[in-house]
Amino acid sequence: MDFVQVETTAPRTLEVFQIASPSTALSPTSRIPKDAIRTSLKASTTDSVLAAVYSLGTGGILLSNFLVELGASPVVFGMLCSIPMLVNLIQPLGAYLSERSTSRFQYSLRTHGIGRLLWLVLVIGIVGVNLGVINTHPLVILTLLIVLFSSLLGGLGAASWLSWVAMIVPRQLRGRYFGIRNSAASLTNLICVPIAGLVVSHWYGGSIQGYGVVLLIGIVFGIVGLGCQYFQVDMNPRSQNTYYGKLTQTNEIQQEAREQEALSKEDCSDEDSTPPVAPASSIWKNSNFLRFLLYFSFWALAVNLSSPFFNLYMLDTLDLDVSYVTIYNSLQAGATLLMLILWGKLADKIGNRPILICIGILVAGTPLLWLGIGANHLDIWLWLPLLHILTGGTWAAIDLCNNNIQLAIAPIKNQSIYFATAAAVAGASGALGTTIGSFILQFAQFGGLLGLFALSSLFRLTALIPLLFVKEPGR
Repeated sequence: MDFVQVETTAPRTLEVFQIASPSTALSPTSRIPKDAIRTSLKASTTDSVLAAVYSLGTGGILLSNFLVELGASPVVFGMLCSIPMLVNLIQPLGAYLSERSTSRFQYSLRTHGIGRLLWLVLVIGIVGVNLGVINTHPLVILTLLIVLFSSLLGGLGAASWLSWVAMIVPRQLRGRYFGIRNSAASLTNLICVPIAGLVVSHWYGGSIQGYGVVLLIGIVFGIVGLGCQYFQVDMNPRSQNTYYGKLTQTNEIQQEAREQEALSKEDCSDEDSTPPVAPASSIWKNSNFLRFLLYFSFWALAVNLSSPFFNLYMLDTLDLDVSYVTIYNSLQAGATLLMLILWGKLADKIGNRPILICIGILVAGTPLLWLGIGANHLDIWLWLPLLHILTGGTWAAIDLCNNNIQLAIAPIKNQSIYFATAAAVAGASGALGTTIGSFILQFAQFGGLLGLFALSSLFRLTALIPLLFVKEPGR
């Protein structure tokens, strides 16, 4: 049979014992057949497409428009942006719980599955509003509660899912694969966002009822997407940690025997080219990861100073119709779709850090381009579409390479805990950025939204400095 080595730092002499179904999780010491890897990658890509449909109704412009129709206050919109970031603080707990499970698939069902089913409560609430059983104010509170608890459950499962995919996707194919996977999701957004917007705005029963229909369809697609994970090769976190714990002890003994020789002919390039197995017993002793953490958290703060308010600027300050905004979002998704595969191939060739630095400078200057945008026809039909296309193409590189470099830096043992720590710190920083941005908008002397955009640009440039000192393994 044709086999391929799982891309970990384990010795390459390990033999295959079985192909696992979700009911029998593979040990990371096994080798996965090529056919099983191909099936897993196709299943994960299909999951991303279906999850993109689910996300249309549970976030983004449609959810914001739904709250506008309900008469929600600006405070509600601030909470809506902050909740998904703040709940990342629970990711370390989710990682801890997942490492004590015996199946990544079953753990994903318990977290993401329940989280997606919770949105059915909002569908029932929308039916109640249309029947006159409840009014709109309780529905606003119910929406925020569902966003909170659904995000909490998603936070519990996010690090486990990322660790699961990291074990399946071969290291040399990560850039290209995640580029294709994210492109498929972007294509889904490109097609479905305008359709969903038309359904909501032209539904015969009103936009609130139309949103309920879109939300119900999204939930169904989300549950089917989770079912696709059944066809991915399952992993047993306990076996992964036990095996790499023993491997680390062996490496430490061998390292002590080589220390004197290494001191006499120290070669930093060798250290940089070796993927980490478990370089430290604690996250806080892993200096390279801490440098990445500093960059990642400050970047999240700088970005979220302004990002949640671009739609507000278009809908409120420029007083644009929501249909225009959905068209712009579709153009942004289209640019992301076209560029993701290119960025993925380039990241495999030259590494993720150079792309993050170069494109990061361009992304840092993007908020400044909003300073000259007005409500005239030239800006509406030319500059705003071009600005969204630029945003989609550049953020495709940022999101992809941030994910890939994190996979490369985190050691295999307790990998999900590293991912959870990064997400928690970035989530707290992002929520702090949104909060700071909201307060700045209250003071006219800071220039309102345009002053906030300029400040965000400066902070984004500063956030790139720690990235200069991050070492990317294998480069």
